[in-house]
Amino acid sequence: MNIYNRQLIYVFLIPALIFLWPGCKDKQSSTQEVVPPENKQTNAIEMSADDSMKTILCFGNSLTAGYGLEEDEAWPALLKERLDSLGYNYDVINAGLSGETSSGGLNRLDWVLNRPVDIFILELGANDMLRGLDVSNTRENLDKIIDLAKSKNEKLSVLIAGMMSPPNMGPDYEKAFNKIYPDLAKKHDAALIPFFLNNVAAVDTLNLPDGKHPNAEGQKVVLENVWASLNELLVRPE
Repeated sequence: MNIYNRQLIYVFLIPALIFLWPGCKDKQSSTQEVVPPENKQTNAIEMSADDSMKTILCFGNSLTAGYGLEEDEAWPALLKERLDSLGYNYDVINAGLSGETSSGGLNRLDWVLNRPVDIFILELGANDMLRGLDVSNTRENLDKIIDLAKSKNEKLSVLIAGMMSPPNMGPDYEKAFNKIYPDLAKKHDAALIPFFLNNVAAVDTLNLPDGKHPNAEGQKVVLENVWASLNELLVRPE
């Protein structure tokens, strides 16, 4: 990634993350929408119709939930469409929650993992960075999330969605934060998306009018970022 592209990312990242703050409202989006039980809505995970299918769990914040989009426009829904079109036998569950931090994700993960999962896509940490939370705490929370997910299935495949800190957080913070994702991928032998919003950040035509969230076209690019790393984890159709 050249310096020019990196600068564009930083221009985008700070205002974008404001909308990842807790309290933001959006249209949760995916093939199956997951909401905490206290919201008194149907537990979509338990509704999975075919237990013989392998399961991909997309666990993140509003970038996974699909801010401002229809149910079938966010990248988890697009992923399901692609898998089906290629003959893959996978269910895709969207466990994205707007404003989620690594701590919040750790606290709700046990409930989300109430059915077997084969591939776990982890997209968290950006809100921690926005708040300037201690990098070591973010790393520890994400580490525990992966450990907990793997404790449910020792054969679980993990895909980590990397994020980047802008330079105005300070060089030490930036360096430490950016190392979280490749370090955890190495530790857990996980696949890595180097930068989740690559080729989407700061591109006006790929974001909603707020300039901060991928629009329907941007979601297609996010899907390609995910697919490039996810593809190697999939069990090929027979």
